[in-house]
Amino acid sequence: MLIKVINMSNQTNKILPATEYIRENNGEFYLSGLQCKNCKSIFIGERSSCGKCFLNNALMEIKLGNTGRLYSYSIVHRSFPGVDVPYISAIVDLDGGGTIKGNLVGIEPHPDKIEFDMQLKVIFKDALGRKDKEGNSYVSYFFEPI
Repeated sequence: MLIKVINMSNQTNKILPATEYIRENNGEFYLSGLQCKNCKSIFIGERSSCGKCFLNNALMEIKLGNTGRLYSYSIVHRSFPGVDVPYISAIVDLDGGGTIKGNLVGIEPHPDKIEFDMQLKVIFKDALGRKDKEGNSYVSYFFEPI
């Protein structure tokens, strides 16, 4: 999932609507989710009712943890043209609740180097130098070992 950063020199950042769970506050990005006021379940992405207790209009936005543990991963060796391989696609259980998918960086994509339940942190950085047609940079979230 990508967010678009516009006019970095003017410090005016704009997030694309497709990334409803990435937020910006005072120049710092973070992940957000929805938590049910009734059963405390946490969800990523837009919804109007709880998927666990089915209560309508009982969800409030929360800031998700910026650390977590590796739940599952896959080393991708084949992808779309223009996507560098291999890379590590990971599912991470965030501290404080919530599970999210993203790429694991800062570690060699080899099974001997990756451990289930390893501690990870969320980082936001340039999305591999990609730019839109106006030359604006893209930024994305990644996970890296602590």
